[in-house]
Amino acid sequence: MTRIEVVLGDITVQDTEAVVTAANESLMGGGGVDGAIHRAAGPRLAEAGAAIGPCDPGDAMATPGFELPPPVRYVIHTVGPVWEGGEEGEAEVLASCYRRCLEVADALGVTSVAFPAIATGVYGYPAEDAARIAVAVLGSAATSVELVRLVAFDEEAAEHLLAALAAGTR
Repeated sequence: MTRIEVVLGDITVQDTEAVVTAANESLMGGGGVDGAIHRAAGPRLAEAGAAIGPCDPGDAMATPGFELPPPVRYVIHTVGPVWEGGEEGEAEVLASCYRRCLEVADALGVTSVAFPAIATGVYGYPAEDAARIAVAVLGSAATSVELVRLVAFDEEAAEHLLAALAAGTR
């Protein structure tokens, strides 16, 4: 069974085998969490992303972690939905991001993965709704991943994730 935990902090320094980045379709770096991961992993991450991209929204692809501190070995890139008001299939695309990341993690043989709050930054997905989707998908997926760490950038995101986790365990 997968253990899900919520932490407040920097996703680039998590002691997991893989970290997920909320990427843009090019996989060559961007702002927010993607920019932070690219800066920490070094320039080879953008080169590796360019070599395998583009990545469609809802899909996921992996590259080495390059200069991220061990035990991180991989970066799993996923492209979340741009929030259009909720009537354009955004929830399904976001759920697919989490599912596909776990599938990629399983294919890589990793047992621990750190996730950011996918699509809640510049893509504008409402954080409370995104937290519920993340916890529901990650908690119900058939996976060999033993630890999922949901890394919140700020207190508000952590509160949404913790509330979703508490509601999901009732």
